[in-house]
Amino acid sequence: MSVINALEKRVSTRAFSPNEVSKELLATIFKQAQSSPSNCNVQPWQCYVVSGKTKDLLKDKLISCVVSGAKPNPDFNWLPTYEGVHRDRQFGSANTLYTAMGIAREDKQARQMAMIRNWCFFDAPHAVFFTMDKYLDIMGAVDLGIYAQSLALVMTEKGVASCMQGALGQFPDPVREVLGIPEQRGILFGMSFGYADDSAPANSAKTEREQLDNAVSFFD
Repeated sequence: MSVINALEKRVSTRAFSPNEVSKELLATIFKQAQSSPSNCNVQPWQCYVVSGKTKDLLKDKLISCVVSGAKPNPDFNWLPTYEGVHRDRQFGSANTLYTAMGIAREDKQARQMAMIRNWCFFDAPHAVFFTMDKYLDIMGAVDLGIYAQSLALVMTEKGVASCMQGALGQFPDPVREVLGIPEQRGILFGMSFGYADDSAPANSAKTEREQLDNAVSFFD
């Protein structure tokens, strides 16, 4: 599969089959993603991959945290309020997803339940938490974003679906407790992954990309 094929095929998958990715394939995917570039070859990513009982335990703890009304307390600034065209795209993305799922705009309860599925890992058999030392700040965040994209493209090539989730960085305390993550290391975001459930309505949602002229300026 070419890089462009992987880019065009990769989508945010929000419904998965229960079939697990083999341990051998997991090791291959994450080893290949190690070729991702980083500033000065710092390679700041420290990844925590959860499956099976550990994933289920984390799901229970995260859901309990969310439904208790606890406010997000991310290790990094994950709470921007989008404005202008960015807000329009955010709303457009949500509308595309909820329309595919048959959820009306005024059905706030159904939308809330759909949101909570983030912390259920969308029923994916695996999830990965992307962490880095907190002092690295924006420089480390850039490298983690590049690494996560590399990882997602490798997964796509192997037939493994994924969904990047800022939501998985909003409540770091249960994750830090279960996985023994050192205090100096922060959780930036996460990603659920596995094999897609192609029959799920959520996976029929397709977002659009901005026209080239509005995204890139060329200068001679």
